[in-house]
Amino acid sequence: MSSFNNNRRRVLKGLSALSLASIATSWNFPFAADKKGQPNIIFILADDLGYGDLSVYGQTDFQTPQLDRLAQQGLRFTQAYSNSAVCSATRFGLITGRYQYRLRGGLEEPIAGASDTIGLPPEHPTLPSLLKKTGYTTALFGKWHLGSLPKFGPLKSGYDVFFGNYGGAIDYFTHKAGSGENAREDLFEGEVPVHQVGYYTDLLANRAVDYIGKQDGNKPFFLSLHFTAPHWPWEGPQDEATSREIKSLFHYDGGNLATYAKMVTTLDAAIGRVLQTLEQRGLDQNTIVVFTSDNGGERFSKTWPFSGQKTELLEGGIRVPALVRWPEKIKPAQVTEQVAISMDWLPTLLAAASGTPDAAYKPDGENLLPVILGAENPYPRTLFWRYKANKQRAVRLGNWKYLKIADNEFLFDVVADQRERANLAEKNPEVFTRLKQQWDEWNASMLPITDDVGSHAVDGKVQADRYRSLVGD
Repeated sequence: MSSFNNNRRRVLKGLSALSLASIATSWNFPFAADKKGQPNIIFILADDLGYGDLSVYGQTDFQTPQLDRLAQQGLRFTQAYSNSAVCSATRFGLITGRYQYRLRGGLEEPIAGASDTIGLPPEHPTLPSLLKKTGYTTALFGKWHLGSLPKFGPLKSGYDVFFGNYGGAIDYFTHKAGSGENAREDLFEGEVPVHQVGYYTDLLANRAVDYIGKQDGNKPFFLSLHFTAPHWPWEGPQDEATSREIKSLFHYDGGNLATYAKMVTTLDAAIGRVLQTLEQRGLDQNTIVVFTSDNGGERFSKTWPFSGQKTELLEGGIRVPALVRWPEKIKPAQVTEQVAISMDWLPTLLAAASGTPDAAYKPDGENLLPVILGAENPYPRTLFWRYKANKQRAVRLGNWKYLKIADNEFLFDVVADQRERANLAEKNPEVFTRLKQQWDEWNASMLPITDDVGSHAVDGKVQADRYRSLVGD
């Protein structure tokens, strides 16, 4: 029996995530690509996009033809997860390949406002810094949200070039991190504040198109394109008047399904321009393009068939769309049921680039390249989450999911019961107890959640369908 199948059997027995990480490093990287043919990599991240917000995932109110085409040309995940139900926490997991709870900044849900005291330590290896070691040039256009200057920033954590916002959100037109005349713009060229005119989604696409246009194919590049769309404030490309009227970027008194549709379709069109440029430059065949979201959707998102939303460990808060295209290696029109999570992308993309993780910072994520390339079949995973607001806990083991929220505990078969309605805890007490114990063991290996850690939740004060306020420490 192969080591891969041995590992799969161990997973089925419910090994902890820490054990999984050490196993992953022992078998995954022989599937790496030939270093002479290193692929370019474009990683596109949406912000607060719901699982069902692309027409290829079931959206019927509007169409997303560019991303649908990307899915048709590559592989679509049906069981992809985010590392957290909120943005900056997931971004820690994505860029480090590890559970965000290993870093103080990753405990924040999310990092609030400008933070020059909490962030991603520059000395920590990252996906861009590790790719640079294998010969890549690196760029980030868009949202950073991993700590502010002067201590933290993209140029300190592996990126050669940065254009975008350091914080969690900006107005799409003023590019301010707040509203009113006294609010400051959060738009930077590297570490220098800049002022530009335009709808932010389009500005980011413009920079990506320009960057790709300058590549000559002699050196591989890694481009992170991290849009803020469709995160609030609720402004489509023709809604500049709205940006002058809103009193807060949270914009609880604004937005509707029509505006949300304009935000997502503009995002889709912007990504289409980037992909078109890639094809025009003749770089598309050996370029890996990944598209996903930092967490589940909120307010106007479509998360069907799941329940829950951003800030909740129900499937709607952490299940995300995920697409990957690599014409030279991945067959078109593929759909996989492989369970995946944000932190898997670091070991997966490193393997594709003939790179390896830093031995002192072993990934908790796994290299899924063998599955993506069709060399191995999908296999079960054990994944863990926690979220301070509403005292949430979750474990996924195979098809089972343990969930605790506001002191209520559940056991679901999330493949058979996608809505998370049938609580099977009493019918399967051994599974229920085992998953709880595994969560406790895993949690003991992470940094503790302390009183000073911030957490965001949605309750009945701002959203009527969350009428029962359950926020806790």
